[in-house]
Amino acid sequence: MPWQEVRIHTDSIHAEQLSDALFELGALSVGIEDAAAGTAEEKPIFGEPGEPVDQMWEQSIVVALLEEDADAALMVTAAANAAGIAQPRYTQSRVEEQDWVRLTQSQFDPIQVSERLWITPTWHAPTPQAINLALDPGLAFGTGSHPTTWLCLQWLDRELIAGESVLDYGCGSGILAIAARLLGAGETHGVDIDAQAMLASRQNAEQNQVEAEFFLPDAAPERTYDLVVANILTNPLKMLAPLLAGRCRSGGRLVLSGILAEQADEVIAIYADAFELAVSAEREGWVRLAGRRR
Repeated sequence: MPWQEVRIHTDSIHAEQLSDALFELGALSVGIEDAAAGTAEEKPIFGEPGEPVDQMWEQSIVVALLEEDADAALMVTAAANAAGIAQPRYTQSRVEEQDWVRLTQSQFDPIQVSERLWITPTWHAPTPQAINLALDPGLAFGTGSHPTTWLCLQWLDRELIAGESVLDYGCGSGILAIAARLLGAGETHGVDIDAQAMLASRQNAEQNQVEAEFFLPDAAPERTYDLVVANILTNPLKMLAPLLAGRCRSGGRLVLSGILAEQADEVIAIYADAFELAVSAEREGWVRLAGRRR
């Protein structure tokens, strides 16, 4: 069965109002995109977990999927009236029925982290003579494609010492914990506040035939590790400084990512009492901090 796609050009003030109105009018799905995407004016939007995004794109496109027989023009007019604006500029197109599973899978190819480490979706054949971390896109964060995850994987590939105990705090999909085990780590634990992450991490560990344990924060062991890795975002990392310091043994190592380049000095200062940290790599505006426990 085919559908209709409607793309409405609007501003940051009215994008969410139009989206809510379209849902009320029966749209199957609605999303908001940057109208300048793919141009020099494209602007990334970042927000911390659990907090609202401070701003939207100045010029946005509201993208709605409608039933084949829906009156698109009438819905756009009604949504504009609900938002209190004049009739906006919009386009509509036909979306043919497709094999959405195959289409989605075709968008995820293996990711090469290093000469020996690859992130490989399960529908692809493993890369010969390489360490293949089998991981499919899912609900929990962490498929290896984001710069912050890639920075941590690169560090593990180059710096992990065989047999080290590892804590992956904010484990998401479990990708860093699983990679650490595949690369030779000893006892490895992952912690996350999201129950969905626990399910995803355990399934991914089983899929990769590695032993790693995953915990919600209140159930996590109170012990120290040789290596603590946390790929979250700056605000949670600042709040977690005492906890992460308490989980890293004296002389142990800490790796942090999810930090924008301009935020690095602030994070380093917050951790300075317990760690000697420095920027060890940067990718697409994100940095990785690494250092030792005093």
